[in-house]
Amino acid sequence: MIHENLAQILMAIAQTAKKVGRNPEDIKLVAVSKMVGVDLMRQAMENGQMLFGENYLQEAAEKISFFPPGITWHFIGHLQSNKAKQAVELFDVIETVDRWKIAKALDNQSKILKKKLSILIQINTGREKQKSGVLPEEAETLLHQIAQETDLHVLGLMTIPPFFLDPEKSRPYFRELRELAKRFATLNLFADNTHVELSMGMSNDFAVAIEEGATFVRVGTALFGARNL
Repeated sequence: MIHENLAQILMAIAQTAKKVGRNPEDIKLVAVSKMVGVDLMRQAMENGQMLFGENYLQEAAEKISFFPPGITWHFIGHLQSNKAKQAVELFDVIETVDRWKIAKALDNQSKILKKKLSILIQINTGREKQKSGVLPEEAETLLHQIAQETDLHVLGLMTIPPFFLDPEKSRPYFRELRELAKRFATLNLFADNTHVELSMGMSNDFAVAIEEGATFVRVGTALFGARNL
């Protein structure tokens, strides 16, 4: 099952990229493995998947030890500042930085651990009160502060738009993230302003996200099947 699902997802990514004149190699699949057993994750790894996204620190800590070096781990859940040390120890990229307190805590821990930490800034493009993410109009201030006062490696932006059955309805939120990234790049607010990462799009709408510029797509259900969350 995993072999077929992964092949279909990678084919869809490649076809969508080519349709809009993008290089498929510029788009990376983050296999969202929350509540997924190590056996299924290993099947994905054995079929070439080397990038996984986890939402919960405790669950991730239990799983990561089962995998060899060379796997890239992204944290894609809500992070509390008092968990910064564990997050820095476990993960290569934190996708969900949305406030100064967590950025500062991650920077402090990365310096203690002598680890160069990469992050994405999570933007609440849907302005949903129940979701994490800095509001679009407040993101520039946060990015300036991170650039001036930390050594964090800011790769780009991330968003989780409101859920729609029709993926086309997600397009304005993805487009807004892309436009924000373009503007912030002109202000030199990223580690590499010529290549800004955009993490957006999930199982139901990743094709639309790719059309709007996604470089990371976070896919769980389409790869591993439905989970009992």
